[in-house]
Amino acid sequence: MNTQAKRLASLLLAPLLGVCLLAGCGDDRGADDDHANSRSPQKQERRAREVADAWQGSAAATAWSQGYHPMSDAVQTPESGWLTEADERAYETENFVLRGDLPTTATVPGKVEWASGDTLSRPLMGAKKAYRSFALGRSEGPRLTVTGARLGETTITTSRGTATVPAWLFTLEGYDAPLKRVAVTPSKLPKPPVEAARQGSAGGLRRVARLAGTAMDGQSLTVKATHGACDDGPVVKVLETDESVVLYASIAGARSGPCRTDMIEQSVKVELRKPLDDRVLLDAFTGRPVSYGEPNGLSPSWTQGLADH
Repeated sequence: MNTQAKRLASLLLAPLLGVCLLAGCGDDRGADDDHANSRSPQKQERRAREVADAWQGSAAATAWSQGYHPMSDAVQTPESGWLTEADERAYETENFVLRGDLPTTATVPGKVEWASGDTLSRPLMGAKKAYRSFALGRSEGPRLTVTGARLGETTITTSRGTATVPAWLFTLEGYDAPLKRVAVTPSKLPKPPVEAARQGSAGGLRRVARLAGTAMDGQSLTVKATHGACDDGPVVKVLETDESVVLYASIAGARSGPCRTDMIEQSVKVELRKPLDDRVLLDAFTGRPVSYGEPNGLSPSWTQGLADH
């Protein structure tokens, strides 16, 4: 190739190379492998089995089964539903205004009670802190007005089934039914008995982002899984044992070449052979339980830090 031809080739290839460097052509950074196309279902299932075996009979499993780990929203909207679209928008944007006094209570334990009769004491959140957890918006758009609060009860789905828990019942202007905010804090996450998967060790395994919901009969789950802009979407498989349900996620149809670096979150329904019940729901990639909410979010499944187990 003469000098002029080489120069022309360089000019043509440079923009494409720049796109690849910026977008990561064929680079699946959400997986444990360096190449998106190196999926190995056998390695993924082997990792899922490793996680299930590590949790079986472990101190972490015992601690998890004895803790309070919510698996649904900590804030519950009025039973009547929103009266207007403006009110619904105000709630979604966390746009509230306080016109009244909130109770001041001593920091005392609150009681979590399950249908089995088991109970657990957990720290009680004050009314002001509970209000600030969902009233974050300061926009000029629609607002909901809180006029007061009292301590009551509500039910919430947990890793051990439905529990009755203390809740702050916030009175809303124009509504007969209150806005409820669970008032007890979750237990800490027990230290997992297995480390997270190492880079390149589990055949394209990806982390399950979070639990989105559980069917009433417990026979299916909806989870959030991520994928990129140049593939056919996430795949979530399941390994069930008597003590655990291990989810292992990957992506299908990954394509190489220039690609946007978008990270897309998608709902995936997972069918189970039998109801989840009180089996621990685990993520094969991290070796940890699948959370409903993040520790620093509005509906955390556990508090920050690891328990001493």
